[in-house]
Amino acid sequence: MKNTFFQSTICLWLAALLSCAWACAEPLSAEPEKAPRDRMIDEILEAAHDQYVQTGGKLRRAHNAGDIYVCKNFTVYCFKQAAPHYRMAEYPDVALVIPDNLPAKECKPYAYGLKWKEVSAEKGNPFIEAAAFRYDNNLSKAENRELAREFLKQAQRGDFFQMRANYYWGIGAHSMIFTEDYDPATDSVTWCDSNMRGQSKNGIRYGVVQWNAVKEIDWFVDAFCRKQHGATIYRLRDDIIPKP
Repeated sequence: MKNTFFQSTICLWLAALLSCAWACAEPLSAEPEKAPRDRMIDEILEAAHDQYVQTGGKLRRAHNAGDIYVCKNFTVYCFKQAAPHYRMAEYPDVALVIPDNLPAKECKPYAYGLKWKEVSAEKGNPFIEAAAFRYDNNLSKAENRELAREFLKQAQRGDFFQMRANYYWGIGAHSMIFTEDYDPATDSVTWCDSNMRGQSKNGIRYGVVQWNAVKEIDWFVDAFCRKQHGATIYRLRDDIIPKP
């Protein structure tokens, strides 16, 4: 009888001690909520990934100005899936827009396709020019290549990339979005796009949507580090907020 009473007392004491310990313990820290800018980038990239899944690596028409699988149109489409949900804190009443490419005559002495039109934040442009490379004829080719490499190392997830290039699949302007930060371990960048890869059938251009494509940065440097060529990295401003 005494043993039973003693055991019951010990059990009650242990239960009370454990209860106190649980009460005093700090709660597990919840994962911090993402900043609006990061959520906007997520939505942009989700739109790109959805198109990648829907198209399944198959060719899609990328010929006319209205075809969303033209490279620039694809990046604009992805942006527009997220843009209505966000604003800039500095201009909360202004809808977000993404600039068109700068017209060819305004790109001179460089070739068309290496940059966008200059649209102010006041008019809805939420991007800043984070970095730019323009081939400098006053420098050697080796010096230009080094500048081009350092430029591309600045790529971050969610950055939009605009270049005038001569690469394996084509010659001309190309638009894409980086899906990861530059990786110094592999000296590479990762991106999504449409119509970098593709082919023409009966005079009509068709492109393929790519997701998490990876190349060492020298592959890109070979493409845009040429006379009259260059590239620009555009980055969302830090003051992105949810639409009021």
